[in-house]
Amino acid sequence: MKSYNECIKRVLELAREMIILADEGQVVAEDDGCRLLYGILQDCAYKLRKKAEEEKASHCRRGRWDGDLPENNHQPITD
Repeated sequence: MKSYNECIKRVLELAREMIILADEGQVVAEDDGCRLLYGILQDCAYKLRKKAEEEKASHCRRGRWDGDLPENNHQPITD
């Protein structure tokens, strides 16, 4: 996989890990400060994922994506 595509793939993986951590943190949070922290983490993760998916789709349309096909196994992101 070309390095520019590998970076996009890594951002998607990072966003997934951030979402998981935010969900776990919300469950165990004991105060409003922690809940706010995990809410911010989750918000950032969804924004990162949305942008990375847009870039991946752009690369696919231009024939520059040399990895797997775009995945659509989760809910669409809307702002």
